[in-house]
Amino acid sequence: MKKAFILNDVALLFVLLLLGGTLQAQVAVQHKLSPVDKAKIDSLMNQMTLEEKLGQMTLFASGWDVTGPVVGTNDKKLIMEGKVGAILNAYTVDYVRDLQRMAVEDSRLKIPLLFGYDVIHGHRTIFPIPLGQSCSWNLKMIEDAERVAAIEATAEGINWTFAPMVDIARDPRWGRVMEGSGEDTWLGCKIAAARVKGFQGNDLKANNTLLACAKHFAAYGAPQGGRDYFTVDISQLTLYESYLPPYKACSDAGAGSIMTSFNEIAGVPSTCNKWLLTDLLKKEWGFKGFVVTDWTSINELVNHGVAENNKDAARISLNAGVDMDMCGKTFLDYGTELLKEKKIGMDRIDEAVRSILEAKAMLGLFDDPYRYCDKSRQEKEVMTPDHLSLARKMVSESCVLLKNPGHMLPIPEKAKTIAIIGPLGDSRKDMLGSWSAAGKWEQSVTLLEGIKNRTGDKTEIIYEKGCNTNDNDRSGFEAAVKAAVKADYVILALGENSWMSGEAASRTSIDVPGVQNELAEVIVNTGKPVVVVLFNGRPLAITKLARQPVAILETWFGGTQAGNGIADVLFGDVNPSGKLTMTFPRNEGQIPIFYNVKNSGRPYNPADSGAKYVSRYLDGPNDPLFPFGFGRSYTSFIYSNLAASVDGHKINITVQVANEGEFDGEEIVQLYIRDKVGSITRPLKELKGYQKVLIKKGETKTIAFSLTTDDLAFYHPDLKKYWEPGEFMVFVGTNSAETLSTSITVE
Repeated sequence: MKKAFILNDVALLFVLLLLGGTLQAQVAVQHKLSPVDKAKIDSLMNQMTLEEKLGQMTLFASGWDVTGPVVGTNDKKLIMEGKVGAILNAYTVDYVRDLQRMAVEDSRLKIPLLFGYDVIHGHRTIFPIPLGQSCSWNLKMIEDAERVAAIEATAEGINWTFAPMVDIARDPRWGRVMEGSGEDTWLGCKIAAARVKGFQGNDLKANNTLLACAKHFAAYGAPQGGRDYFTVDISQLTLYESYLPPYKACSDAGAGSIMTSFNEIAGVPSTCNKWLLTDLLKKEWGFKGFVVTDWTSINELVNHGVAENNKDAARISLNAGVDMDMCGKTFLDYGTELLKEKKIGMDRIDEAVRSILEAKAMLGLFDDPYRYCDKSRQEKEVMTPDHLSLARKMVSESCVLLKNPGHMLPIPEKAKTIAIIGPLGDSRKDMLGSWSAAGKWEQSVTLLEGIKNRTGDKTEIIYEKGCNTNDNDRSGFEAAVKAAVKADYVILALGENSWMSGEAASRTSIDVPGVQNELAEVIVNTGKPVVVVLFNGRPLAITKLARQPVAILETWFGGTQAGNGIADVLFGDVNPSGKLTMTFPRNEGQIPIFYNVKNSGRPYNPADSGAKYVSRYLDGPNDPLFPFGFGRSYTSFIYSNLAASVDGHKINITVQVANEGEFDGEEIVQLYIRDKVGSITRPLKELKGYQKVLIKKGETKTIAFSLTTDDLAFYHPDLKKYWEPGEFMVFVGTNSAETLSTSITVE
């Protein structure tokens, strides 16, 4: 066994601050209570009745009908009685002001309400889905997008978002992969912290910041079979190393709340897991916010089989550390009875209530409960030109060029007639993607519109749908072929409908559905140059499509400015730089599939294809269709002269990257390490840094990385994190599969 070194956190932070480099210390923005706020909360706690306290722990939902948002008569009565702490799905200034007025003018203690909403990838201005955003590897842009989302949401009365979703996901059958940042824990932590900072800013009392809610705690992204809400069964070591860190990153970044997940882990549903919510989150991590459940997940403990009824479910979830019940009403219904029976304690109730009141104080709601009800902001700060410009830029940075044979892209200027064919070519509703908040699909820009906006009158644009997304109707094939024959160039718009990913949208088959592959084949057979533009909320198993002689541009669901941003890439106004943050499998049989796997005692060597007793499939290769970190460019980047040296506990790495193509371009230079021999098995590669750099054509840049021994640390069976001296492989390259490598020894 190698000698292990446990890191001193304070000393390490000091070193990191001095060194800078690849590993940037995440310093939380501390949103502290003023003495006035503390006194206000103390006073309220002393005055509140038990029912009023239980009311603060209760989150109700607002509904919508054709005339706008509505709250039931009984719920309004409860608000005026001080028995509601928060409302979700309520927005627009007039509506929020009216509900807030009931709370602060009609209730006895005049405690303001929190107003929560799923602001997942924008509010009115919708950005690419979060999985797409992560493919930009642009932390600043991701933070800026959440800043815009916060500005727009708070302009319409919202002060709490149920985001970011930071679940690590390695099974693309699970529909909610679209909400997260993919499969890698290291990158997921960076993006999680950036999102929290974007939402909460530097001052939660500013009227354009809102409370973040990291979700879903914990490991919701690893359900068996990729089926939403289902059982998670992973080792505690894997939980610590792969799934917990992004939530910890949110806590460290000062997230004001955390949401429990629907799933169980090792037989204990998260909503009643005392070890998870109290021992780990609140005590070990020192989380200072409040814990809210997901929708009715307390009530669902009965279905899980760990509670006899809703009353019993309220007992075990409150004792586990839940502070607020989303839409189950169990605390309000049974809290008094449970306290009388001494099945819950007043100290646990007070702890929960205080954490909620502290969040309201940090938002400045006791200073001005109407601070998010400024009608002038609603009129001036929503969907501004700057917001739309950022959304368009993020679309282009989120696109990933998967194939480009014969330099089919960018579209040549000589193409005077372009045919856009496919069910997603002019589908306005699908552009926003799932979880599109208050975005209006009527305002989204389709691919057809984006192409027309770019070409103007210079190019004839023909559109044919060809087929539907998800049925067997081939009646449109003939018209689509005629359009292709007439055109100089064909754009095939294929993929999923937006409703095919998101919550409760798991799929067993993740190829493009319906007869879209057949449509692609008949169009390719016309002999015209074809580029496929993919719209989807998950990695797809597009092996059939990838075999075709077509260029493929992965665009995800781009949001309000989807068509314009995609056109920028197709015509070369923007050179694509996106890289996959989630592996694309060849077929469903490879799932789960991710890059940072471990070796086995009988690893497969592709050079020895005849070997039988090794870890391989009989009917296909082990490697994916497109690996983590993959993404091509219109130019060619060549890597050379990788060098690594060790100076004490500091590791210095340099590599040269040359742009030998015809376009200026951004390249995401990726750094991976491998611990060759550990006291426990280690992954073949682990992402430990990257740099996104602009390299002009004909230019060569030297890229430098600095690591410390902290980057070599990993969790051990004792659940402590430390590093072990020895030999390490260093990999630098354009994706996780195409790298240069060298070795170093760290003593």
